[in-house]
Amino acid sequence: MVLPAVTEMTEHLAVILPQVLLALASVLLAEIVRDLFHLAGHYWQPLQVGHNLHHKAYKSDLSKVSMEAYCKAQWHNDVPEATVMVLVTAMVAAIEYSLGQGYALAFGSLYSLGFLVTGLGRANGRLLFTDLTHEPGDLVTNPSQWIVNRTYHWRHHFDRGEAYFCGTFTLVDKVMGTSLALKGKTIAITGASGALGRSMIAELTSKGAKVIALTTSPEASFEHVTEVLTWKLGAEAEWQERLQKIDILIVNHGISVGADRSTQAIQDSLEVNTLSAWRWLELFLNTVRSSKDRAIKEVWINTSEAEVNPAFSPLYELSKRMIGDLITLRRLDAPCVIRKLILGPFKSQLNPIGVMSPNWVAWAIVALAQRDFRDIIVTINPITYIVFPLKELVRSIYFRLFSKGKPH
Repeated sequence: MVLPAVTEMTEHLAVILPQVLLALASVLLAEIVRDLFHLAGHYWQPLQVGHNLHHKAYKSDLSKVSMEAYCKAQWHNDVPEATVMVLVTAMVAAIEYSLGQGYALAFGSLYSLGFLVTGLGRANGRLLFTDLTHEPGDLVTNPSQWIVNRTYHWRHHFDRGEAYFCGTFTLVDKVMGTSLALKGKTIAITGASGALGRSMIAELTSKGAKVIALTTSPEASFEHVTEVLTWKLGAEAEWQERLQKIDILIVNHGISVGADRSTQAIQDSLEVNTLSAWRWLELFLNTVRSSKDRAIKEVWINTSEAEVNPAFSPLYELSKRMIGDLITLRRLDAPCVIRKLILGPFKSQLNPIGVMSPNWVAWAIVALAQRDFRDIIVTINPITYIVFPLKELVRSIYFRLFSKGKPH
């Protein structure tokens, strides 16, 4: 009795599951059409006028300039956008039906029709509650990674209009590398005089960023930087106010004592790799004081793949794993985005036998950041791409379950 029932259920799943997957694919298609229409609104002249009305309809807190301007923008931007979504998805569904493949793709048309109906309602001054990414008020969450929230979309209006194009899912931005705009950003980087620091400066500058070199070497000279600031270990707090004007802080300094396990080596490793990095992180997070700060500010911290793999330097591993776990914990309540840089061996003074080029590593870091990877893994070791995400997930769940955040 059980076996026939299981067989029947399996047969039903074999029929239903492909239809469900096609229905979900039709929703994704609708969103891709919407995002491409949005993109065209920035670069194709016939659509630019209507889309410009959309941008002019909101103040910096996403409140409406006026109801008249808002309704006009709905008629000239949101309604045409939803209409194109309906037409394209209906055409695809019609092709599916004509081929005798069923009508699962019609779900995308119904999904798109919902946007058209609500768009028409907003154009007539009704159904305003459906405009979820334009609700007025302070931004209370960080930019989301996979689903567009208010903070993510706010950046499209008031950070850079040539990025953050997505409406619901962030897929198109990830593919295009428009999930993070670097042009015009002020970025400070510690460890600037090292091989990776210099490569990062060149790469970020090529993206239009204004880079500030933070170095403990007063004699170091730099190209392509806006400013050079010399800091001392243990005196990071001196730069608290200066960090207020920084959009992105990259904590990149570190040391490796090799096989040394002396008391001094332990102290130096913890002080540089763990405690100093933590102080920079907390100083920067304390500068997040407004909605704009929450939307734009970020910290990138180089923790190394030593978080999960041996580096043949026990103290380097211990100090990097400690700062790595502290960052995982801090992310749960952080007021802005924190990215980890999990890097394999690249050639530098710290690691002269590194196999990767620092220029290539810097390019990969920036490319992945622009696609909104929060854990940026760049290594030749395939194990890291499997082990690190699992480790990060388990530690994050553990910290969430057995620790308490501060009240907001």
